[in-house]
Amino acid sequence: MTHRPAPTDIDIHPLLAGRWSPRAYAQQPVAHEQVVAVLEAARWAPSAYNVQPWRFVVFEKGQDAAAFERAFATLVPFNQSWNAHAQVLIAVLADTLTAKGTINPSASYDAGAAGLAVLLQAHALGLAAHAMGGFDAAKLRDTFAIPERYQALSMISIAHHGEAEALPAALAEREQAPRARLALDEIAKFGGWPESA
Repeated sequence: MTHRPAPTDIDIHPLLAGRWSPRAYAQQPVAHEQVVAVLEAARWAPSAYNVQPWRFVVFEKGQDAAAFERAFATLVPFNQSWNAHAQVLIAVLADTLTAKGTINPSASYDAGAAGLAVLLQAHALGLAAHAMGGFDAAKLRDTFAIPERYQALSMISIAHHGEAEALPAALAEREQAPRARLALDEIAKFGGWPESA
């Protein structure tokens, strides 16, 4: 299932409404040019003072299977279970320091924006992409000698869409379940924070 637009209360851009986090992947190579395209989208994300604190460590199964497998081993077992056909893993990192060596307080926020750009561009290309917090950041750092200043925020897996029926029953059900979000009045307070909230 590739098309699952969000049932939004108000019309939003189809690219945003259509992006979702699938787990059903096909065992089909993702072209290197498509990987470069999602990274180019991330390159143009906004950041405070245009510092661009995002960094990516990219693992392509078709380019370097050994490195991909080492990165795959950093995923928690649940995420390994449905990522068997993933073709690309992208570790999203934030450079926590400024050029002066001081803490960059907006590094995570800015790197998150770049991560979303990866997801949106992947969706625009017709690819399936899923961001995960379930990975061992310390193991990733040790395995790939990532310097201390870079904080690993998430791991994004990318593949071509597969069939939900190929997933274990519980995951197949989640793959096809109605999409839902908190109501707008639960996430947005206009004019200030009400005392009753």
